[in-house]
Amino acid sequence: MNDRILIVEDDKVIAELEKEYLTANGYDVDVCYDGDSGIAKAFENDYSLIILDVMLPGKNGFDICRELRQVKEIPILFVTAKQEDDDIVSGFDMGGNDYITKPFKFKEFVARVNSHVSRYKKLTKADSAEEIMVGSIKLCNTSRRAFVGDTEIQMTNKEFDLLWFLATNPNKVFTKEELLKKIWGYASVGDTSTVTVHVNRIREKLDTHAKDKQYIETIWGVGYRFKA
Repeated sequence: MNDRILIVEDDKVIAELEKEYLTANGYDVDVCYDGDSGIAKAFENDYSLIILDVMLPGKNGFDICRELRQVKEIPILFVTAKQEDDDIVSGFDMGGNDYITKPFKFKEFVARVNSHVSRYKKLTKADSAEEIMVGSIKLCNTSRRAFVGDTEIQMTNKEFDLLWFLATNPNKVFTKEELLKKIWGYASVGDTSTVTVHVNRIREKLDTHAKDKQYIETIWGVGYRFKA
């Protein structure tokens, strides 16, 4: 059975092109052209990925993402015509996994979809009981939960993936490009702001409770390092 993807996009030309490329790559694709029918479809079926336009008739993409995140952890790829940092951060705040800005190259679009679907399948099939503790931080990979002491820290999928990777590779410096490839599965010039936003959000969440030290260091001109 092929992986199933939902596209919520009000531009019918773009939606049909996205569907055509994804179908050619072996996916089953459903398409909705407004936010209200999109969220109904998302709750009605099981998908491996949702491709979500930000500006939609009815509910907008952020509203849809916020509601979905209350019950589902499906990867969400935002498609937006905007490049402002506030829009990017808002997407991550709502629980989005990634974004791509119009106009985009469909080869890159398909590569991102493949990456997120592949990671989602691996995560949902994970059955090993992995757990690590570093200082006051405890990470449980199977349940995908993070704790500082006895306090649970709420994290998005990508935030947890990034923190887990850094924590399981302590004292090693990674460039933003390396982290982009390791966590998001692709490397593309101009997308490293995604890494910066996620690192900053992880720091904010940890620093609120972890008083012993700052765990993620910035190595200026190079990248980031997790201090064990």
